[in-house]
Amino acid sequence: MTGAGLVLPPQDQQTPPAAVLRAPGDQPLGEALTDMQLLLEQHGHVIAVYPSGIPAAHERRLHTVRSVLESDRIALLKSDLPPLGVAVLVRQLRQLSICDFSAGVIASAARLLSHYIHAGALLNSVTRLDRVPVGLKSHAKSWVPGSQFAVLANPEPQLIRVGTGELAGPRFATHLLVARGQSQSEWVTGTLAPGWQVGAVHEAVLPDESPGWWGTSKLVEFAAFLPDISLIHQLVSSVRREACTWCGNELIGDRCGLCNAPLNPPESRTRGPAALNP
Repeated sequence: MTGAGLVLPPQDQQTPPAAVLRAPGDQPLGEALTDMQLLLEQHGHVIAVYPSGIPAAHERRLHTVRSVLESDRIALLKSDLPPLGVAVLVRQLRQLSICDFSAGVIASAARLLSHYIHAGALLNSVTRLDRVPVGLKSHAKSWVPGSQFAVLANPEPQLIRVGTGELAGPRFATHLLVARGQSQSEWVTGTLAPGWQVGAVHEAVLPDESPGWWGTSKLVEFAAFLPDISLIHQLVSSVRREACTWCGNELIGDRCGLCNAPLNPPESRTRGPAALNP
């Protein structure tokens, strides 16, 4: 991970911890290379997941480390999920890391599992929100000051003004993770959670990256997710495994999670009954 706020506490005693890959301003390149080399020696592979909103210098650092070490055992997975959704995804990958999957399958599973994370936020303002393509700019001026807006960024963008509609939620059993910013609203726990029929609500600390991602600090971020590791394991297992034609590692889906090469030829792309088509 690229930030400590993106590391959620484990749900059980078996889930391994996550390592934080620090920004260039917090760590010289030499130390970053040493830390990465140590992680590779200890674990064999490193799967680094980071949100699309991190500073460009931090992203360049990740690619520099991978390039200098010339290692195909380092996967760099850039996610368009909001920060809390990224944190949920990383915890699920941590859970999968102790299962009977290769590093290539786990890295490729990130794209699959992202489809099953419903990530959004309750916002007091959408004037600076530019990461959800739902035509906010053209409509913001017509909304009444003081309104609250519920926005879903993943898996499909949605926007409603609270009190005038409902967010379409998951059609499968989930738990809801909630992280509060500078908003005291109970709409997420009092209205959204019952409406989505979630099995449980869990509180988390708001990631440092969240106000920048959503364009305001007056928010309550949320993410609905599959809580059962056995179901996640079954979901990943349902997808046919292929060998990457570039690096030779196992993959699922249509792109290698370790080297990012597409599965070739296209005719050989095979998917499981539910995976990749939630």
